[in-house]
Amino acid sequence: MKGVVFTEFLDFVSGALGSELADDIIDDADVPNGGAYTAVGTYPYSEMQALVTALSRRTGSSVPDLLTLFGRHLCLRFVVRYPEFFTVQTSLFDFLESVDAYIHREVHKLYPDAELPVFRLTRHGSDAIDLDYESCRPLEALAEGMIQGAADHFRQPVAVAKLRVEDPAGPFVRFSIKHAA
Repeated sequence: MKGVVFTEFLDFVSGALGSELADDIIDDADVPNGGAYTAVGTYPYSEMQALVTALSRRTGSSVPDLLTLFGRHLCLRFVVRYPEFFTVQTSLFDFLESVDAYIHREVHKLYPDAELPVFRLTRHGSDAIDLDYESCRPLEALAEGMIQGAADHFRQPVAVAKLRVEDPAGPFVRFSIKHAA
């Protein structure tokens, strides 16, 4: 995983719950580098698992709930860090459609080793889409939070339903997203 996800996660924990708790979860997770992540580095997914699990134990919140909260935060941080990805689009659905076609392609130019999820979008009129999320990592809760963060950014409230799909080509998660009334 790219280091920016780690640095933003620790900033999220520090900002929301205090730097002491961030230090505690680094100790609890016993990550090899002692939590010294750089935004441009690449780190094993297992370290993120250990950090989020440690936070879950400390807070009593579930791992999926924490990942969803972090995903929302992460998306809004990406708006600040990478505004060019957000200013090109004017709506949530157009933005989500651009993730694979544009954003991930640009990320791969900068970081050829990045292992990114795949998103496939199907529109159902102007008010609903299905967004299929396929990844080698079970981070659909993070993706859901990022969808919610993007909805916040575009000021387009949505309802999100999630369904795990077992497909012969491989499992994926389908997010059914509708504009909220």
